[in-house]
Amino acid sequence: MWATFRAAVTVGDGVGVGLQSRVMDRNELNEVRKIALGLPGVTEGMSHRSPCFYVQNKKPVCYFHETSRSSGRPAIWCPFPSGVNREMAESEPERFFEPTPSASGVFGNWLGVYLDTSVGHEVDWTEIAVIIDRAFRHVAPKRLIAQLDEQ
Repeated sequence: MWATFRAAVTVGDGVGVGLQSRVMDRNELNEVRKIALGLPGVTEGMSHRSPCFYVQNKKPVCYFHETSRSSGRPAIWCPFPSGVNREMAESEPERFFEPTPSASGVFGNWLGVYLDTSVGHEVDWTEIAVIIDRAFRHVAPKRLIAQLDEQ
């Protein structure tokens, strides 16, 4: 799974095309906001005192955390198919992590992505756009995915 995802980010598969041009030099939340709210049916709200982006005000696509619980680094949390989060976190722990699941198991298959440059890398906003796109496709109804594909 990770290799397929990594190939899409590295080579490009049309997902997130054009998103890079919409990303400006602003703080991390504004960057995430521009990407997430560019997806059909996505709205912004607050959940657990953090900005959250939802599909049709129901299913979360992305949580933004100014300081991640364990590291103190800015991050996003996105739902992903089972196993992808672990694979990515193990392969690049300086960039990806597995959020701690809640007592009810929420966040168990979510991917955490650090949004800072404290480990010597620039944030690749095209890659972040692809990650948010993948999370959207994981939770959105087929109708909204089709609408995105038509854009």
